[in-house]
Amino acid sequence: MDNPIQLVIIAILLVGVTFLAVAVIKSLVQPKKLDSIKKLIKNGKYSAAEKIAKAMLAKDPRDYLTHYYLGRAYLADKKNELALMEYKFVAQNAIFDSKIPEKDFRKQLSQLYLKFNQPEEALKEFLLLTKIDPSNAENYYNCGKIYEQKNRADMALGFYQKTIQFNRRHVKAHAAMGLLLFRSKQFAEAKKEIDLAISLSPETYSSYYYLGKILKENKDYPGAVNAFEKALRDPEYRQRALLERGSCYMMANSLDNALSEFDRAVKASKDENSQETLYSRYFLASCYERNRDIDKAIEQWQIIYKHNHSFRDVSAKLSEYKDLQSNDAMKEYLTCSQEEFIEICKKAAMAGFSMAVQKVESKKWGCVMTCTEQKADDWMNVRKQLYLLIFSRDTDAIEDSVIRKFLDQSKEVNCSKAIICTSSGFTSSATGFAENRPIELIGKEKLENILSKAGI
Repeated sequence: MDNPIQLVIIAILLVGVTFLAVAVIKSLVQPKKLDSIKKLIKNGKYSAAEKIAKAMLAKDPRDYLTHYYLGRAYLADKKNELALMEYKFVAQNAIFDSKIPEKDFRKQLSQLYLKFNQPEEALKEFLLLTKIDPSNAENYYNCGKIYEQKNRADMALGFYQKTIQFNRRHVKAHAAMGLLLFRSKQFAEAKKEIDLAISLSPETYSSYYYLGKILKENKDYPGAVNAFEKALRDPEYRQRALLERGSCYMMANSLDNALSEFDRAVKASKDENSQETLYSRYFLASCYERNRDIDKAIEQWQIIYKHNHSFRDVSAKLSEYKDLQSNDAMKEYLTCSQEEFIEICKKAAMAGFSMAVQKVESKKWGCVMTCTEQKADDWMNVRKQLYLLIFSRDTDAIEDSVIRKFLDQSKEVNCSKAIICTSSGFTSSATGFAENRPIELIGKEKLENILSKAGI
């Protein structure tokens, strides 16, 4: 009886010794392999480091330390998306000690989240960093920036104040605070913060970006353009400053300058998926549309749609203009020169309404015509009624305020009726106002039929 028991005990001991030996060998081998990975990363041999790390993970997929070094290798190799995957695994599984310095790790992870437009995840890391490294002002500043992007001005302001508490000379926090204070109508405090930021460091050009934002919101467009010009010297703010300069020119109705700035903003892009790039393309398309260069506008909308299907009204714009290639008449109406446009409108007046044009006023958005009806009994000496006929190729739907203006104008020149033709449509309030009044609204579909009838 003793022999079998002894054999079992010996077998158990052998198994235990084997496992212990394997563990000891593993504990000796793993650090050596990790050291070799670190050395390869240091020497710039990233592919070799990645290969060793992957081989180790094939044997032990849960080894978070190897995941960490693989992530470091990817990061050094500029394979940021792969680095993020490895770092996420480490964040979820690691026990942080001297082998993985948590402060540096979370700084790197937060930047990766920002790079891949995951501000919520980045915010979690920065909040953790305020606990791990509470005296570092930059962590509070980064929290403030993300809260500001989330339109949480109250939280952003609190974190900017915390930033300044730890670093009274934190220029960017003073500038960001200035903009938030301005938006909350605390004008004196806002100016004080911006002036302080610029006086602390005139060479910190991002401060001029915030100054530009304040001047722009105050409708001082020339001052804003000059401030954004200085902000262009900061590579981080260059694209945003160009975008803002373009919007200033657009608000000041300087369309050619706006188009130039938006084009520069697109060319300054480092990330086609970023909000700055998408907005630059969107406003560039708006400029092309207003200049009636529809093909170029469509090109920009298509690029935006490729990167973000739900960006603003891009899908609706593409749908609105989708028939331009097949509808030559509408394309001609929208894209021809002003002289050609007036001739088209004269033909449309005759074909669609049997009206002869007496007077034409050329407008940026189209034209206004004073017309009389062309009837078979024109040989008779009968006083003819006057009509106000408006053709618009503006890109925005016509508002009720515009309808009121044309109705008043038709009364002033003794017209019995006003007719408004547009390629863009009317707002619901405009349609409601026109009911039971001597004014007729002709939308895109009816206009297309009239142009076809006129042989355009």
